[in-house]
Amino acid sequence: MTLDAPETKIVKTKKVTCDGDGGALGHPRVYLTMDESGQIDCPYCDRRFILQGGPSDPSR
Repeated sequence: MTLDAPETKIVKTKKVTCDGDGGALGHPRVYLTMDESGQIDCPYCDRRFILQGGPSDPSR
């Protein structure tokens, strides 16, 4: 059994919100702030947010 990798979103701001994008099937909205690494993971759905142009941006 293999698990799918969590979804990754490239964003333009260090402050992001996540609600699981599932409407009633999502999770409570959480507000997240990245540190100097330029990325943060949602504690509910494991979605990873990466700051565009930041240290963790794979396209840099």
